[in-house]
Amino acid sequence: MMKGISSKWKGVIATGLAVCCLAFSDIHASAFTSQVIQKGAVGDDVIELQARLQNIGYYHGKIDGVYGWGTYWALRNFQQSFGLPIDGLAGFTTKKKLADASNFNAKFVHTQIQKGNEFTYYGGVDIAKQIKPNTNKKNTKTTGKTSTNTKQATKGNQKTNTASNLPAGYSQNDIQLLANAVYGEARGEPYIGQVAVAAVILNRIDSPSFPNTISGVIFEPGAFTAVADGQIWLSPNERAKEAVIDAINGWDPSGNAEYYFNPATATSKWIWTRPQIKQIGKHIFCH
Repeated sequence: MMKGISSKWKGVIATGLAVCCLAFSDIHASAFTSQVIQKGAVGDDVIELQARLQNIGYYHGKIDGVYGWGTYWALRNFQQSFGLPIDGLAGFTTKKKLADASNFNAKFVHTQIQKGNEFTYYGGVDIAKQIKPNTNKKNTKTTGKTSTNTKQATKGNQKTNTASNLPAGYSQNDIQLLANAVYGEARGEPYIGQVAVAAVILNRIDSPSFPNTISGVIFEPGAFTAVADGQIWLSPNERAKEAVIDAINGWDPSGNAEYYFNPATATSKWIWTRPQIKQIGKHIFCH
């Protein structure tokens, strides 16, 4: 097949082909398997999915190979940003787009997981600086017995971890008050609109222009119609509570909005001056 080519160039070509094949093999090996990755999945594909999403700033949770809500909304946000179908499923097209947009150092990530290290994998940061130093390791002797105090502590921890499955940093009262606000403000809106209202409240908490607590934001004078007319105290349905949890877990259909209004009922001229982002249902969301 290489007739007419000198032995010297045959060697060069053969070496080049071998290197290309090896490089292709390495890239292919670190760009997922053929399975569709969906919520509830576990394993190496999920590890790569989480690492790649974190590498480009969409996922901020622990890279543990468990496809939970945090991974779900991170993937949906990625799909929205890249013009893909927003379904939380990592099929061929989504995986290819993600692989093209991100990096994945499989050896680094899997080594940290195997060692039980706390680490992150954000792009643009030296990976050596993304491993949390473990200063709690001590030489201990295992006796085969567990003290009463240890058993009680373990039991207490199990109870804390499983009770209510509340998102970190939020109390049951926080969830309830948010659900009240969503139900009072947006119960007639599509589900995505209810999530967007919850997201606006959370966005205000993160903004220096607003109070930094859920109750402070919701009960700020003149902030929400539902507070002014008493609808804040209506009993929310399960849909409103689900919308709150989805917003807390990272879904923000509002596009980082801090305001929204119904153009058919708004009486404030000021609200029309705010930069508008999008309309969902009857609400216009804006900065």
